[in-house]
Amino acid sequence: MSDQVNRFLGDSPGRTLVKLIIVSLVVGFVMKFFGWRPLDFLNGVRRFIVDLWHSGFAALGEFGDYLLLGATIVIPLFIILRLFNYRR
Repeated sequence: MSDQVNRFLGDSPGRTLVKLIIVSLVVGFVMKFFGWRPLDFLNGVRRFIVDLWHSGFAALGEFGDYLLLGATIVIPLFIILRLFNYRR
């Protein structure tokens, strides 16, 4: 059971907790520095959905363009990295 928990967390529960606390502090400092609040992100998502609805789904086409552009780089790199890791 312990091995399954460690495999799921990527490390022991204590070390994972320490890592999460450190990353949370760093992200909290950055967000405080820029004046960001968690509700700003939620409101941004809500605004995106409302704007998407009002613009007649034109933004969805741009999203697809971004997805395809990124996939032309990410998919081949993923395949290459998996091939290199497969040989080990």
